[in-house]
Amino acid sequence: MAKDGFKVLDSDMHIMEPPDLWQRYTDERYRSKAPVGITSANVRDLRMKHPDGAAWGSLAARTTDSANNANKPGGQNFEKNQGTYGDHAARGWPPEAQLEAMDIEGLDMAVLFPTRGLATLAEPDMDQELSAALSRAYNDWMYDFCAPAPERLIGAAMVSPFNMDDAVAEARRAVNDLGFKAVFMRANIMNGKPWHDPFFEPLWNALEDLDTPICFHESSGSGARQVGEQFEPNFMLRRVFSQPVEQMMALGSFVGGGVLERHPNLRAAFLEANCAWLPWLLWRLDEGYEREADVFVPELKMAPTEYFKRQCWVSVEPDEEPAKYTIDWVGSDKMVFSTDYPHGDSKYPDAVSSFLRLEGISDQDKRKILWDNCAGLYNLEIVPATVR
Repeated sequence: MAKDGFKVLDSDMHIMEPPDLWQRYTDERYRSKAPVGITSANVRDLRMKHPDGAAWGSLAARTTDSANNANKPGGQNFEKNQGTYGDHAARGWPPEAQLEAMDIEGLDMAVLFPTRGLATLAEPDMDQELSAALSRAYNDWMYDFCAPAPERLIGAAMVSPFNMDDAVAEARRAVNDLGFKAVFMRANIMNGKPWHDPFFEPLWNALEDLDTPICFHESSGSGARQVGEQFEPNFMLRRVFSQPVEQMMALGSFVGGGVLERHPNLRAAFLEANCAWLPWLLWRLDEGYEREADVFVPELKMAPTEYFKRQCWVSVEPDEEPAKYTIDWVGSDKMVFSTDYPHGDSKYPDAVSSFLRLEGISDQDKRKILWDNCAGLYNLEIVPATVR
């Protein structure tokens, strides 16, 4: 398959988990504590609740008592999405619908990330055994979801941020036994420790050994403190700031906190947060390195921009016109593409076409962004599009 002559590998396509996923897949010892998905007239109702009815993974919902109330319809985007995704929702978002969406967009392959699952471990300082059990349940379900077309549907594994023994064990199981090609976490801090804290070293060591990337993926809501919460109840502003700013801080930990100096073979991706902020942030980080790294991060051997170019990837939105300035600053080699299906801000079913229409980006760069770079990030043994 090709879209206007371009092969396409989606770096960050989403699924919609069934509301009873954790009741069906969680170990029986922890099932009574697992989250329950909420359904309503909204075909994209993403909310979950605790078994006692309290909101799960959403500080805003806890303070507004909205866990058991249907999402309030509002705005043209809400109405558009009810029509765009109505059929797939009515069918329960099965793998067949996922593949249909890929065919419509012109996607050859996709690495799959969660929707409700982004909030599953977004409960600060949650029980470590429960966190590990929910991760295993999600990964088992994802394995089954990908089974009808494993050559096109590729899993990214959920691991716990609360216990690194659990995280390492699950990462190894997901890669070695389930065949997943990535491990993901929220960029939003859940345990009070920045990503360059020694606490996380066992996981970075394991991912280096597994030759598997860590992919950070943020969401607009959280059960922990999050930068966008100051804008409540204005969800428009919360969404604008939550994803990119949380991802900026995670990237700072990796390139400026010493993670990539200590782990020169670790690949890290920062997804669904735009890329046009990257030139400014890297310039700012390099300035800090020149001024103060000798005192605060003496282990750094080179400027943050150089670590980024060596080991990091960011994703570009389908209609992100300023992406061309990022290419001017750092090149296109570490940029990947995402449709973001079936989320509310996706351009589906016109995401790939929207990207191909972007001006100021060469066809050579578009081919790398749509295929080669993503294959490199996920270490997929497939022929690069640029030599086809």
